[in-house]
Amino acid sequence: MHQLLSTTTATRIRTAAIADWLLIETFHRSCSEKALHRRWGRSQITRRDIERLLHHSHGWIALQGDDEVVALGSAGPLSRQPGVFDLGLQVADAHQRRGIGLAVARHAAAHARSQGAHALSVYAEASNLPMLGLVRRLGHPTASRQEGTHLNVRVPLHGTGAHYPTTPPLAPL
Repeated sequence: MHQLLSTTTATRIRTAAIADWLLIETFHRSCSEKALHRRWGRSQITRRDIERLLHHSHGWIALQGDDEVVALGSAGPLSRQPGVFDLGLQVADAHQRRGIGLAVARHAAAHARSQGAHALSVYAEASNLPMLGLVRRLGHPTASRQEGTHLNVRVPLHGTGAHYPTTPPLAPL
């Protein structure tokens, strides 16, 4: 499925496949070591990492121009937590703060909802203010748990047709 985003240049989202490895590898080379470490916990991402990601979740790439990957997103079920999908997201450093990450995250949320999920789980460094701000714009986080230097944040997916109990909203992140 392709989705045209409203950014300064035409950006489209499509399902990622392992056949996109060379595009994804080029994308990762455009990301800073700090950004890669924030997303993956390390700065070297291998084909096997992408194969595992796509095996356990649904993935998307955001493309601009002649198939330049500017973002990679994923959403897949968390084991032992029915109805909760993990959200993974990385935007190339040069393309941040343009709404691309939020568009990919909304795409992932819609997919999760269509698969019966009632919440997204976002695991991020507590210092990753751009990601935590995106989570806030994505929805109203209802639960957060600090795990060392990281936060595990839950965002309810409204509009599923089912009613799920929630905890009171969080204080600002």
